[in-house]
Amino acid sequence: MSDPQQPFTLVPGAAGSPVLLHVPHGSRRIPHHVRKGITLDDAALERELDHITDAHTAELAAAAARAVPVAPWRFVNNLSRLVVDPERFPDDREEMLAVGMGAVYTRTTHREPLRPPETDPTPLLGAYFHPYADAMTEAVEARIAAAGRAVIIDVHSYPTGPLPYELHGTGPRPAVCLGTDPFHTPPELLAAAESAFGDRFGQGAIGHDTPFAGTYVPLRHYGTDRRVTALMIEIRRDTYMTEPGGPAGPGLDTLAKALAELVGSS
Repeated sequence: MSDPQQPFTLVPGAAGSPVLLHVPHGSRRIPHHVRKGITLDDAALERELDHITDAHTAELAAAAARAVPVAPWRFVNNLSRLVVDPERFPDDREEMLAVGMGAVYTRTTHREPLRPPETDPTPLLGAYFHPYADAMTEAVEARIAAAGRAVIIDVHSYPTGPLPYELHGTGPRPAVCLGTDPFHTPPELLAAAESAFGDRFGQGAIGHDTPFAGTYVPLRHYGTDRRVTALMIEIRRDTYMTEPGGPAGPGLDTLAKALAELVGSS
């Protein structure tokens, strides 16, 4: 079980499973001392969390894990991405710095102030970002040690309509976007995802790297270790929930079955 009192949780799966379901953006939790550094009032913060949170993705990953004979491992972020975003580069390599949304956000999804512009990200990076990255790296290393390889499946969602912060929001917004990396996403992993989700939504509803591209791989392995394969699953929110931050609907079960099929074939 995921412990919401901890910043993140590694939920064990089968000893020999190579699969690691990664759920980085599903929580709304912000510790009190971090909340004090955010300039939004409570109502505005709740609205921002509605837009920025990948709601119900932890439940989706858990349901998929229960549905397969060889359970995957799950790495779940128990804190909001408004604390730190573990999927950003922590330095000038991060393109989202252009809109104030590097590893520590200073702007909202609507490009409004979230933190004072002079905010020093170093304390939050030290307290949350780097421990998360280290733990995720160790989790990947453990899958390699146990199974000879690691398969990271990154579970995300995105809004039906583009938000002002999106740098690439003018392209297609398919029901399911598969984010790939030229080094870490082999054709067979991409094909398995196309089959699993295409069977349920139609092949025409599956897109690649639009409106979001790439996938998460720990920096220790990124671009160098082919034992680590990875794919990002970005699910358009109207397929399974009431937007912007409402309850899940029956589409969540359909998605869980598709994700379970992908896990089972990986």
